[in-house]
Amino acid sequence: MEASDRIEQALTSALEGAEAGSPPRLAAAMRHAVFPGGARIRPRLCLAIAAASGDNEPALAEAAAASIELLHCASLVHDDLPCFDNAATRRGRASVHQAFGERLAVLAGDALIVLAFETLAKRAALAPERLVRLLATISRAVGAPNGIAAGQAWECEPTADLASYHRSKTGALFVAAVTAGAEAAGSNPVPWRALGERLGEAYQVADDIRDVASTELDLGKPAQKDVELGRPNAVDQLGLASAVERFDDLVFKAVSAIPRCAGSSMLRHLIRQEAARLIPEQFIRRAA
Repeated sequence: MEASDRIEQALTSALEGAEAGSPPRLAAAMRHAVFPGGARIRPRLCLAIAAASGDNEPALAEAAAASIELLHCASLVHDDLPCFDNAATRRGRASVHQAFGERLAVLAGDALIVLAFETLAKRAALAPERLVRLLATISRAVGAPNGIAAGQAWECEPTADLASYHRSKTGALFVAAVTAGAEAAGSNPVPWRALGERLGEAYQVADDIRDVASTELDLGKPAQKDVELGRPNAVDQLGLASAVERFDDLVFKAVSAIPRCAGSSMLRHLIRQEAARLIPEQFIRRAA
């Protein structure tokens, strides 16, 4: 089965379990947040690293991948709320709070966070000795001091260091994706960490570039929010051309950080493909 099919199947199974007996509008809000998905790059990385590490417990790797994607989706629901971005759209359609109201958006985001850890815990019987490390890895990526919650909180401070902000808001979950993939397969996660760090920073730099240089139609969500809300942004600090150069350098370093393994060529292709999707040729021409 293709990785994309495994991811969608794992997410569908998780949502179906949560929906049974739930208040109908809460269940609908949760589903709206998860489907249809975006690029699913984090769970794809998780499964790719698990495969490169032997993948001797594929169901556990799928649970880890689904958990990471559920946490990412929850973060987007909260990110779009009126108290943060006040974004009316996400992925080209109404954001959760716009479609279901603010109260249900808060509850849906919270429920997805809980569901992420429940999904992982349900697979504990497969390899219980791996669960503790997986829980610690994924928890660090969403909490404080360096997870998504901390990244969001930096937006509430009068000043923020750009690198710290990027590492928390976006980089932490990329690090979790690659290290959890190795841990789910019972392999050493340390050699993969640099790939997650560099790719996570590249992704956030790309997001900064797209926020400045795109339209809402391009993004499927409101553009130029960083300027409007006074948030740290790589383009604001470096300029557009230098931000594109920084993105290219981070992608090169991410590819270079891939350890020698059976799936290295596939991983290099995945990262380069994603880089081209994030910063297409018209962005580079615009920067030049």
